[in-house]
Amino acid sequence: MAEHEHGTMDIKTQEKTFAGFMSFVTKTTIIILVLLVLMAIFIR
Repeated sequence: MAEHEHGTMDIKTQEKTFAGFMSFVTKTTIIILVLLVLMAIFIR
């Protein structure tokens, strides 16, 4: 079995995927909050 040195793995792809996921979650959360506010204002 090969020895692994901590911090030597290339994680650029994982970082890009995580950044995309966080962007998606942030945008989705904002959209949901805006929809809830609009529903509270206009639906009575």
